[in-house]
Amino acid sequence: MHSANNGGEAALVITVIVVGLVVRQQLRTRPVRRIGSLIVPALLGVLGALGISFGIATVLKYHALTTLPVILLVVSLAVAAGFGVARARTVRMWRGPQGEVLRKGTAATTGLWLVSVGVHIGLSLWIDHAAGAGLLGTASLYAYLAIGLGTQNLLLRGRTARLPRSTTPAPQAGE
Repeated sequence: MHSANNGGEAALVITVIVVGLVVRQQLRTRPVRRIGSLIVPALLGVLGALGISFGIATVLKYHALTTLPVILLVVSLAVAAGFGVARARTVRMWRGPQGEVLRKGTAATTGLWLVSVGVHIGLSLWIDHAAGAGLLGTASLYAYLAIGLGTQNLLLRGRTARLPRSTTPAPQAGE
């Protein structure tokens, strides 16, 4: 088995930075924008596709890619969507004074982000172990974030359409 430990520390640093930026944005009060909520997931999706391509290439450098790492990768991306659904339920949404829709993540949103990243790290290590070489699991981070954040933002956009026209804040998530 070929190890890629030298890339592991850099991947961890990148993961912490990217996730920190995403979580910080989630906790700010900000308007829900019609297109803007999908720009970051789209950019992450492009990076994710490139990352997965790179990850596959790092495995193919040593041997053929087997079925198990591919199945685990698909499971990982499905888990990302599941966490996106769960996080969408924890985001507080309300109409502002001018009728604009505002959003702000809660402590539960942050907790789900942290658990989600932990799950991704575990799955990525399993993917890389199952592949026997390369960085397929590690390189899937951006795709994982794109699917999770994209799912969350699409669901929040759907909630926007169902918000009443009043300007009173919505109750806290879970009430």
